[in-house]
Amino acid sequence: MAAPVQQARTLLRLVTTLGQGSRGYRARPPPRRSQEPRWPDPDDPLTPRWQLSPRYAAKQFARHGAASGVAAGSLWPSQEQLRELEAEEREWYPSLAAMQESLRVQQLAEEQKRQAREQLIEECMAKMPQMIENWRQQQQERREKEQADKDRRARLQAEAQERLGYHVDPRSARFQELLQDMEKQHRKRLKEEKQRKKKEARAAAMAAAAAQDPADSETPSS
Repeated sequence: MAAPVQQARTLLRLVTTLGQGSRGYRARPPPRRSQEPRWPDPDDPLTPRWQLSPRYAAKQFARHGAASGVAAGSLWPSQEQLRELEAEEREWYPSLAAMQESLRVQQLAEEQKRQAREQLIEECMAKMPQMIENWRQQQQERREKEQADKDRRARLQAEAQERLGYHVDPRSARFQELLQDMEKQHRKRLKEEKQRKKKEARAAAMAAAAAQDPADSETPSS
């Protein structure tokens, strides 16, 4: 507690000592404003551009009134400026009706979006059992195909070993070449069988169409 009191006393003595031998400070008075309007020279290149604008004339009229020589009617914004001000006001300060309409449109869009999302969820849930069934069927077909391929390869390997002899190593190049050749022949037979069935189906369809045409021709016309 004694330390702050001692510091205050020291500061007071310092101020008293300086005050005895120093002059009091007096700030300069602010510059007086001209009682008459000041109009810059438009031909002077040093004249700021803003002093030649209508805004400067409005400032002089606000300060000096009719003594400025500025016609009050000239300070009113033009039709184009009024339209710009109205457009700016509509953009930045919309009316209550406009804000209510904007809020209504926003709420309507959110409601439509929510309904569309719920409808999509309902449709997906309705399709879910069929999708699960299709997935199970695809898995079953994949397993059956893998098993069929495994059985076919085992059968081809047995045939290859029967041709080359059981003493041949299945990992040898000769055995692998024969196995690949047998697989190519098997795929070729499957392709030929598929083409044959397709031709038979096409021929049956043409025969059915040919058998139907005479029946149509015999139908009496009205």
